[in-house]
Amino acid sequence: MVHLPTDRKSIQVALLFIVFAVLVAGKGVMPGWLLTWPASVTLPIAEWLNQALFFLQDEFWKITVIDVEEDLAEETTAVMLISRGVSDALQSSIDVVRNILLGGRKGFALPALPWTAVAGIAFVIGYALQGWRLSLLAGLSVIYLAVFGQWQDSMRTLSLVFVAVPIALVLGLSLGVLAYRYKVVELTLAPLLNVAQSLPHFSYLIPVLVFFGIGDNAGAIATIIFATPPMIRLTLLGLKKVSVEVLESGRMSGCNNLQLLTQVQIPSARHDIMIGVNQVIMQCLAMVVIASFIGASGLGYTLLVMLGSLKIGKALELGISIVLIAIVLDRLSLAWAHKQPDYRADLPFYVRYKYWLAIVGLTLLSIIVSKFFPYAYKIPRSVAITTAPFWDFMVDWVVRNWYSGLQQFRTFLLVEVLIPMRDAYTSLPMVAVFALLMGAGLFLGGVRSALIVGAFFAFIALTGWWNKAMITAYMVSFSVLISVFIGLSIGIIASRRSFTTRYALLICDTLQTFPSFVYLIPVIMLFQVNDVSVLTAVIIYASIPATRYTIEGLRSVPQGLQEAATMSGVSRIQRLFKIELPLALPHIMLGVNQTVIFALFMVIIGAFIGTQDLGQEIMQALSESDMGKGLVLGLCVAFMGLAMDHLINRWALPRKQELGLA
Repeated sequence: MVHLPTDRKSIQVALLFIVFAVLVAGKGVMPGWLLTWPASVTLPIAEWLNQALFFLQDEFWKITVIDVEEDLAEETTAVMLISRGVSDALQSSIDVVRNILLGGRKGFALPALPWTAVAGIAFVIGYALQGWRLSLLAGLSVIYLAVFGQWQDSMRTLSLVFVAVPIALVLGLSLGVLAYRYKVVELTLAPLLNVAQSLPHFSYLIPVLVFFGIGDNAGAIATIIFATPPMIRLTLLGLKKVSVEVLESGRMSGCNNLQLLTQVQIPSARHDIMIGVNQVIMQCLAMVVIASFIGASGLGYTLLVMLGSLKIGKALELGISIVLIAIVLDRLSLAWAHKQPDYRADLPFYVRYKYWLAIVGLTLLSIIVSKFFPYAYKIPRSVAITTAPFWDFMVDWVVRNWYSGLQQFRTFLLVEVLIPMRDAYTSLPMVAVFALLMGAGLFLGGVRSALIVGAFFAFIALTGWWNKAMITAYMVSFSVLISVFIGLSIGIIASRRSFTTRYALLICDTLQTFPSFVYLIPVIMLFQVNDVSVLTAVIIYASIPATRYTIEGLRSVPQGLQEAATMSGVSRIQRLFKIELPLALPHIMLGVNQTVIFALFMVIIGAFIGTQDLGQEIMQALSESDMGKGLVLGLCVAFMGLAMDHLINRWALPRKQELGLA
């Protein structure tokens, strides 16, 4: 006997899936324009964007520039003149920092700091911020870079980071303050920030490539643009959290608006702003690696070359170097964010500035020692340690011993699961997809949500990228399902004990600091270049937020409630499924939201090793310097992520409010 749902919500959900199923089943009798958007009706938005951008580049506000030294006149536009000036200024800044780290090359003839001096500075800074554990991590990581022959590329990468981070911080802080002071600025920035933080990395590179060319300066500009949004958001969040009482106290003390901002509000919002600093640093490092596609030198560029030639051993060494830099910068910036300022002014000079004195002393000592022992100044590549032969041997061993099994697994997954799933997604009638998504929006958030989600996907249809978007959707759906299962399983197990929780969150923190590009290295080693490799990397990367939010959600369930359930005779399994998971579900769903965003980003990154989705088209647009196409494709990816983000948040928010969590 079939029991039909009786409550209103269940009926709505059942009706939604019935409509979807009927539309899918009836695709054979539908007119073609309901199955997919007609090519004749697509809007040439990419061409319009190209025309607008090329007008700015070639026609808008033409200026004649006279070179006095060469006695030449050149006609250009204001936009290109500004872009050239910004490029030159950034390149000069990068050269100055790089010359300090690697030695005088371009108009800044100073010898480089010895690697031993940099290691000593890292030891001191780590100890000053968080004690000997962080000191060892920072110092030994620097030693690894020098001893294993990665010094030159690492310093090139860090020079880009050291230039991009301060600029992104100043821009983010300034725009965050303006958004706090003026509501119209906040309302204007909000949608722009949503889109900016949902755009795939490659989409930032295309306009930068056209307006600023290739090289380190172009990589720095792309990095600054990519890293600024989180600083804006966290500055605005921190300033909004400053209590009214604190503001009133500042005004009663005679502060004017500028003094109130600089001496009261920003110091009170210090914690959130410093977390923003951490996010900017990590975003800069991630983007510097991706910016290697437009000529930014350093670890990312060399890694790109090694992966392109399938030199896995060298690539893995470079990946380890990137990971170490990411972990060290993450830990140092977080320690700085959480460290309370010391306002004691009555200490002796040598006590107040002991760490600065230690840095100066160790630097001078390193310079003196390096005069007598050249290896203390620089370790040549010819004598540096390398583990590449070991990793190459491991790759050969895996191929020899596991190739048959891996090949069978890969073939089974492709033939029996992935290809049928892809075909099912690409054959879905467009009207059925719209009915499902807009119906979900109507059910969760009313007419407004339905229209928002419909508008996001209508843009994809109107631009003619529906089929490619469905391939991206299939890859993201498969990855998210597996990632959520893995994250839930690990999160439930890890949340049972305090020490497993601590170590699981530590592993999540560590894995989340890895630039996404690094995840491609081991999967290429195992599965070579195909969809299985991409999806494996996506699953590993996207499992991190699913695990973290599951742990945090389950650990947030009140201990008293758990004890009361146990005293009532409830078993551990019953307590988990009847009490803990329902209470943690809103938190877990926000983790699912992040899992979707992580998966979407990583699928696009995976285009580097071969996919047939939107990411591959973005890569092609990058290679062709097609700004319009790249931006439209990036917006398609961003709108898919924003639609899922909207639906999940619409579901989670009321339930968090019911539980008193929001």
